[in-house]
Amino acid sequence: MSLDWIYFAISWILLTWHSAWDAIGVPVGAVIGTNWAWILAIIFLVVTVRVILFPVFVKQIKSQRAMQALQPKVKELQEKHKGDRETLQKEMMELYRKEKANPLMGCLPMFLQIPVFLGLFHTLKRLNPENGGKTLYGWTVDQFNSASSAKLFTAPISGRFGSTAADLAPLGANTGTVKVIAGVLVLIMIATTYLTSRQMILKTGWAEDPQQRMVQRLMLYGIPVSLLVSGSIFPIGVIIYWVTNNLFTLGQQQWVLRKFPPLVPPKKTTATGGKSPVQPAKTGLLGRKTAQPVAKAPAAAPKVAGPKPGAKPVNPKKAGNRPAKRQG
Repeated sequence: MSLDWIYFAISWILLTWHSAWDAIGVPVGAVIGTNWAWILAIIFLVVTVRVILFPVFVKQIKSQRAMQALQPKVKELQEKHKGDRETLQKEMMELYRKEKANPLMGCLPMFLQIPVFLGLFHTLKRLNPENGGKTLYGWTVDQFNSASSAKLFTAPISGRFGSTAADLAPLGANTGTVKVIAGVLVLIMIATTYLTSRQMILKTGWAEDPQQRMVQRLMLYGIPVSLLVSGSIFPIGVIIYWVTNNLFTLGQQQWVLRKFPPLVPPKKTTATGGKSPVQPAKTGLLGRKTAQPVAKAPAAAPKVAGPKPGAKPVNPKKAGNRPAKRQG
């Protein structure tokens, strides 16, 4: 299947934003070795895509909440079919179907962004003054030449960490500078990719479902590690897109997690009517909570011995006022 429609769409968004920044007055030439109009065009390509995908992102959060609510039932099935993996998978799929929950919904926004990523990768890879077909995907010759010479701190946005001196010669760039800029951006890309996954897992917790937990581990560790290798073939412009996308995700997740907070698991109760014999904890030194012992019942008053059998009753008032007998 041809992906030309993606390349046309990505090119149109890039060129529209570049024209907008140019009209506002952002310098077309390099300032501090950077062509800011093209850098901002890539950044606002991210904003455009994320605004379009925002409803999908909200559905992702709601799906994750639904999966979290099903964890007690999933745990029951795991205990019931322990050792029978095939039956467990069938029962869990039936549970997801009945409750209209989709464990793959958590990855949907990322999958939808893959075509955008591929389109930008292909478009930026073409930016070489010696490349033919400059008017492909709606570009003019002037726009193509301007983007081909666009730089970030003197490193071309079409340059890569693995670019050779022969690759960079037509762009008038230094190999060492490109490696430094691309290397720093790759490290930032890896760190922000890890943080976006970690932020979500810290808020929602690890899933009980083995499949869902495997997806979480892949998102948290697998993808950042893979970027250490694949980042060397990404053009600098694509890495700018990825880092901006991660920063946007961190802020968006923070907002959505406040709007749709994770479910709080129910508190465990004792078998004696649901109340624990321990009083609510109080905060002690260093912010630690210490359990308070149950207050003991007041001690019973001591019993007063009664009068002996046959003794006359004594009036305490009269006994206290009676004068003492004289001696002798």
